[in-house]
Amino acid sequence: MPPRHQLLAVLVACTWGLNFLAIDASLGHFPPFFLVALRFAVIAVPTVLLLPRPQVPVRWLVGYGLGFGTLQFLFLYWGMEAGMPAGMASLVLQASAPFTLVLGAALLGERVGSRGVLGVVLAGAGLGVVGWHRAEAAGLLPFLLVLAGALGWAIGNLCSRLARPPQPLHLTLWMSVVPPVPMLALALAVEGPQRIGTSLTTLVSPSGALALAGLAYTVLVGTVVGSGVWTWLMARHPASQVAPFSMLVPVVGMSGAWVALGERAAPLELAGATLVVGGVLLATLRRGVRAAPVPVPEPVGALGSRA
Repeated sequence: MPPRHQLLAVLVACTWGLNFLAIDASLGHFPPFFLVALRFAVIAVPTVLLLPRPQVPVRWLVGYGLGFGTLQFLFLYWGMEAGMPAGMASLVLQASAPFTLVLGAALLGERVGSRGVLGVVLAGAGLGVVGWHRAEAAGLLPFLLVLAGALGWAIGNLCSRLARPPQPLHLTLWMSVVPPVPMLALALAVEGPQRIGTSLTTLVSPSGALALAGLAYTVLVGTVVGSGVWTWLMARHPASQVAPFSMLVPVVGMSGAWVALGERAAPLELAGATLVVGGVLLATLRRGVRAAPVPVPEPVGALGSRA
């Protein structure tokens, strides 16, 4: 990768790391389930109007939307609203990488090399350390919720892999059509119309303005620009050269939360974070997985980005 492309990869990782601060700002005003519905509705409307549907089987498009969009952000936003710090959430969500390896081996018959196995073990040990400290210090539930979000991301990764879209960014954008309806129904049932209505009628308040700014950042910078640049890089360079830059996301997320929100990670959590980052890098830096043939009629294109 030339230096300017490496710089682009670093910038994308930085935008995604800061995305957790934007989510935290939005959660200060909107209920979490309604915020997920709102986030994807803002993307879905122009996507349906301006972009043709990607030529992939509908089941994989829906599966990608349910895994990557609905489950990931339902549990991520719920976990952060329940007390998971923004910086630590950016770290725990990286469990999607080892989850993807394990699910790929179990469901698709992919072979995981020794590096992949060792990486999964190291990342799992790091998550265990973080989870144990979270349980001792601030409760285990927020950690488990964000971990469930990482599992949803991994399910979305598998569906994206099986879809094999000729234009991965189109699949990423069209995925946003799936979450709004089920998430709005869940929000109305759990959070109630009154709480949702209050969050909409008080948007002129300082917290409302900050929430809208966070939502705009999440949609425009984190999703459209970040995913677009990442997909562009993945289409031009081997995944082994691009993917490791995603491990800058928790570094930026935790550093940004420390500066902006005053979050402090305990030494034990930092040790666990080091194991997680090292394990994910070990599992993904080189190609340690060989996929078994999958009977998909579409031509093989670039894989969807981990955006």
